[in-house]
Amino acid sequence: MATSLHEQLALLRKRIQKVEARFAPATEPEDASCLGGAEVETALGKHWELTRTYPHEHLHGKLPVERLRDLSAKPWVYLDTETTGLAGGAGTMAFLIGAASVEEDGFVMRQWFIREHGEEASALSSLAEYLTRFDTLVSYNGRSYDQPLLETRYTLSRQRTPFSRMEHLDLLYGARRLWKLRYESCRLVELERQVLGHERVGDVPGELIPQLYFEYLRTRRAGKLKPVLEHNALDILSLAFLAAIIPAVFDDPRACSLGHGAELSGVARWLVSQDRLDEAAEMYRRSIDAPMGDELLFRALWEWALVEKKRENAAGALSIWSDLARSKNPYRAEALEELAKYYEHTEKNLFMALECVVEAEALGKTMELRHRRERLERKLAKPSEGRGLWGTRG
Repeated sequence: MATSLHEQLALLRKRIQKVEARFAPATEPEDASCLGGAEVETALGKHWELTRTYPHEHLHGKLPVERLRDLSAKPWVYLDTETTGLAGGAGTMAFLIGAASVEEDGFVMRQWFIREHGEEASALSSLAEYLTRFDTLVSYNGRSYDQPLLETRYTLSRQRTPFSRMEHLDLLYGARRLWKLRYESCRLVELERQVLGHERVGDVPGELIPQLYFEYLRTRRAGKLKPVLEHNALDILSLAFLAAIIPAVFDDPRACSLGHGAELSGVARWLVSQDRLDEAAEMYRRSIDAPMGDELLFRALWEWALVEKKRENAAGALSIWSDLARSKNPYRAEALEELAKYYEHTEKNLFMALECVVEAEALGKTMELRHRRERLERKLAKPSEGRGLWGTRG
């Protein structure tokens, strides 16, 4: 049935109303005052700044800001940026820079908001002056992203970078050592939830933040950036709480209060990389007694045995390899091969060595096992064999 002229006109009017609503100017544009804070003027221009204080009783997840009090003696500043692009590069600008420190009154945070590109030099100048109070920059992936980005912006604005004199403590690396085996992700927001017990509600995804800023530049309605400032503030709060945990673990591993086997074995692995084998052995021992899944348990046992071998603790390594050889696990064949080397070179028990090799080959044949088996068979066919050292490879 054909549509009447009256109905066609009604539909056309509705379409025209939608177009007019889409392109109609905002009735009352919001300025940055809706975000809080105030305009700040420097020798290089103007920009917007906000200051907020989290008192000691403020809870971030399950933890009060009071827990950060011990950090007040450290001249550390916690920094995070929100930028116009996630890929970095000379064209990327940090339109929001957040930095905070632990003070007598609590956790005090400042945020520099750049309302338009011309305010960047002023904001960077103010930030540089603020950073003179501190000697260590604390970040999460800031060594690879935030600091290089800001250094580029200082260079482009013909200002001296404030970071050249500062130490940089990037918590990402320590976090990965502690938690990459326990949690699916070591993203800051994930550790915030899993470790600190804070669940974000209505948080803006990081990948949408550049789009929100560009929308602000187009409309000048700053109200939609409130979630971005809150996102930045939460990142910095979590950064500080993790700074109260991660460095302490690596400063004194034996005194740490970590309770999960994956965390303890992560510390042990780091100690091995530092050639602190006695401490590593102790941490592996603690990890075995702590809650941990079977897959990680077997991995920790295998790594612990290698540490004992490096410590020349043959009895300790032999005990662990024997345990691994008796059960089904991913390291059973390797443990059998280590036992074969021990029986061949130390015990001079070629029959036991051959038995271990044959059992290992049943789990998976390799050229190395084949050569070891053939050599043992040749030795057993002779009346005597040469002497060797435990741990050498034939």
